[in-house]
Amino acid sequence: MRKQAVIFWVLIGLAAIGIANSMLTGGILNWLIPVVLVAAVFLLYKFPPAKYRSKSPKVKPSAKTMAKIAKTTPQRRSDAAPKRKHYPFQVIEGNKGKNEDGQQPKYH
Repeated sequence: MRKQAVIFWVLIGLAAIGIANSMLTGGILNWLIPVVLVAAVFLLYKFPPAKYRSKSPKVKPSAKTMAKIAKTTPQRRSDAAPKRKHYPFQVIEGNKGKNEDGQQPKYH
């Protein structure tokens, strides 16, 4: 685990050196467009326009509606239906695949 942490921090350091070098040689204007684009995408994701927001209001169903739903859906009764019986496994001997030689396996 320690080896992975060292590799991670070395890569972060090299990335920081590369970013600083490109800012010094290319100028800050080269970084302006990507930073503005990333910020715009983030703001549109976080605060979408009203056109794309959900328009359906959240409405709590009335007591009448809940009563109708309760009447139409069958209610489960644990007392009325007996639980499934658990039978022990039972092996039924068959004739298929029996060798006449006795203990000799089918394939060697």
